[in-house]
Amino acid sequence: MKAIVARQSLPADHPDALVDVELPVPVPGPRDVLVEVKAVSVNPVDTKVRAGMPAEPGEGRVLGWDAAGVVKAVGREVTLFKPGDEVWYAGDLTRPGSNAEWQVVDERIVGHKPATLGFAEAAALPLTSITAWELLFDRLEVGSGVGKRLLVVGAAGGVGSILLQLARAMTSLTVIATASRPETMAWVREMGAHEVIDHREPLNEGLQRLGITEVDYVVSLNQTDRHFDAIVAALKPQGKLALIDDPKPLDVLKLKRKSLSLHWAFMYTRSMFATDDMIRQHELLEHVAERVDAGQLRTTLTRHLGALSAATLRDAHGYIETGKALGKVVLEWR
Repeated sequence: MKAIVARQSLPADHPDALVDVELPVPVPGPRDVLVEVKAVSVNPVDTKVRAGMPAEPGEGRVLGWDAAGVVKAVGREVTLFKPGDEVWYAGDLTRPGSNAEWQVVDERIVGHKPATLGFAEAAALPLTSITAWELLFDRLEVGSGVGKRLLVVGAAGGVGSILLQLARAMTSLTVIATASRPETMAWVREMGAHEVIDHREPLNEGLQRLGITEVDYVVSLNQTDRHFDAIVAALKPQGKLALIDDPKPLDVLKLKRKSLSLHWAFMYTRSMFATDDMIRQHELLEHVAERVDAGQLRTTLTRHLGALSAATLRDAHGYIETGKALGKVVLEWR
C-alpha cells in the first residue's frame, strides 16, 4: 500500500521530512477494523511528533490522526461495524497513523461517518470533536450552562471551531471567543461565538469593553502561559480552567485563593491506556455525527490541499506550523 512516513526530525519543507513509501497492508486484531482511508486532516499533533522524532531505523513512522474511510474487514471480536460501513476516527497515538491507504483502528474509538458529509468534509472533524467534547462535558462538566459564561482563548483553530459549535448547539452558555485577525474574528462568530475579543491585547481589557468582569469557565487552546494571569483574574471563584496546549510551567498556587480547578484534555489518554471507558469516544463520535446530519454542526474544513502525497503533506505541516491555521486542512487519497 502507499504510505507516507517520517524518519527523523526535519523542517516541514525539507524533502526528507515526509517521504512516500510502500508498506504491507496491516492485519486487523480482534477488536480492530481495517479501513480503506479516503481522506485525512492534519493537526498540530502531527507536526509535533514529526518535529520531535529521533532518527528512525527502517521505514520510519506513519503519522496522521484524523481520517474518514470505508471498513473493508473486521476482527473476530468486532460488533460495532461491518465491511462497507463509512467511518471516521482520530486513531491512536501509539499505533501507525492515517497517512496510509489502509489503517487498522480499535472499533471503540471509531464512529459512523455523518451521512451528509463527504469524506474530506468528515475527516476535518474527529480529533477536534473528541477533544472539544471532552473539554466541555468531561472536564469542565458544563451541563446546561444556563446563566454561565465561557471564554475560549485561541478559538479559530480546529478545536475552537467545533467547540464553539458544540457549546452553542448543546448548552445555553454565553460564549466569548478570542481571535486576532479580521478573518479569524469573522470565522469564530460564524462558528457560534456571541462575542469576540482580540487576544493580542490583555484579555481583561477586552472583557471590560464587553461589560464582563468574570467568567465561569475558560478553555485555553494555545499560549496559556502568556494569558495565565489574565485567565486567573477573569475566572469567578470556584471557576474551571481547561487546556490542551503545552505551556511553560504555570504557577498553580495562583489558583488557590479562588479555589479554581485546572483540567487537561488529551484526546489519546483513553486509547493510550485502554481505559475502561474507551468506548466513550465511539459514542461521542456517534452523537456528533447525529448532530451534523441534523444540521446542528458543520464541517470546519477551510483548506483542501488536493491529493495526499509526501509533498502535499509537507505543505500541510508547514501551514499548521505557521500558527495561523483557520479551521482544518484536509487531503484525499486519489
